Amino acid sequence: MQTALWVLAVVLIVIGFAGTLLPALPGPPFIVAGIWLAAWIDDFSRVSALTAAILTALALAATAVDYIAAALGAQRVGASRAALIGAALGTLLGIFTGLIGLLFMPLVGAAIGEFLARRDALRAGQVGIATWIGMLVGTVLKLVLVCLTIGIFVASLLFD
Repeated sequence: MQTALWVLAVVLIVIGFAGTLLPALPGPPFIVAGIWLAAWIDDFSRVSALTAAILTALALAATAVDYIAAALGAQRVGASRAALIGAALGTLLGIFTGLIGLLFMPLVGAAIGEFLARRDALRAGQVGIATWIGMLVGTVLKLVLVCLTIGIFVASLLFD
């Protein structure tokens, strides 16, 4: 039974890592679930409850950074609410269109939303690019925080 629980913990962490890059999966929550499960399996002897709580905070920060960076990118150029909604819809559509869609549909969605709100093609392009850059920066920062979270977890397991 313990082996099955360890496998489940690892699977949750792997799915969480994949979810860090794929917007369809909530990555950090899966990682946190895997960490807490692993800590519990081992009676918190190698990964203490304090360490698991700190790793949870890092994972929450990773999630927050992702959204904040995109919003700041859009806000920096004064994006409309329609642009933000467009970016979110573009992200959802991007899930179904492969890697190219995941990378560029948020830009297209933000630009379309801004154009519909203000009828200015140049401004729509600027907002689309700024929102997209914010999303990319957020994804990179989220990936760094998730790697840090997993790295600390693995170090705790190996060097108790």
